[in-house]
Amino acid sequence: MDWLDRMNSAMDYIEIHLSEEIDYDQIARIACCSTYHFQRMFSFIASVSLSEYIRRRRLTLAAFELQQSGAKVIDTALKYGYESPEAFSRAFKKMQGVMPTSARDKGVSLKAYPRLSFHISIRGDVEMNYRIEEKQAFEMFGVSTVINDSGDPFEQPFVEIPAFWTKCVSNGTIDQIRAAAGLGEIGQVHAVLYNHQGEKFSYMIGYFLPQSDLPGGFEKLQIPPQTYAIFSTGLYPDGQSGIHELWKRIWGEWFPSSNYEFANGPEFEMTYDRGNGMYEMEVWIPVVQMSAS
Repeated sequence: MDWLDRMNSAMDYIEIHLSEEIDYDQIARIACCSTYHFQRMFSFIASVSLSEYIRRRRLTLAAFELQQSGAKVIDTALKYGYESPEAFSRAFKKMQGVMPTSARDKGVSLKAYPRLSFHISIRGDVEMNYRIEEKQAFEMFGVSTVINDSGDPFEQPFVEIPAFWTKCVSNGTIDQIRAAAGLGEIGQVHAVLYNHQGEKFSYMIGYFLPQSDLPGGFEKLQIPPQTYAIFSTGLYPDGQSGIHELWKRIWGEWFPSSNYEFANGPEFEMTYDRGNGMYEMEVWIPVVQMSAS
């Protein structure tokens, strides 16, 4: 069974179980990958999180039933997983703009989100530069924050992460990291994404742990041996890295067509000064080969 078949089978499972509790682990098993990998890949491909897609589909079917049948609001609420009519009414109004009791009114405008299906799209006009590398264990140090990646798929990190960098530049933290690492005044520091917990993850700005004593105020992070898929932005002028688009292409284009999945470990954004005002960034993602099915 190829990737398209697996993804469409996963969509079939969701559609059949919209009026029941949906098992995310079972969805991932159908797609032959880990739960986290499926949710992340789905978000980048569909431009909506898996949980939000399921919510929209349930409220779409609920609207059809209220509009076309004599179903009671309380029965519809319970059928689609809401604990109370009040919770259902709030969610329904947020999406539809009207209360459930108004769905039967003549001329009322309602939104319908169709079932997703996956098809081949002929693109590939822009190549992706990547390599697979084995890395031994190493340590990083730096400062971290917790990033929220709920809502629109991975849009929030691209707001919160630049804000964290701006804060660390303005308060002198970046200079302190450079000094501790022996990088000089303009040395480039890196970043680590780790400890993925539901809709949050930790983000560290830092560098490889130096041999000398580390000043206080920094965290240490042990990185285990790992196989990485490493992607490059290519050379770019300062401030024009295209890192946002690279992340989207990795999850929306490379993973679906590769035989790898996310290995549930720290990810990296590595920044290099290539001279003459040009820079390059690399995204390192821990991967394992998918088992044959």
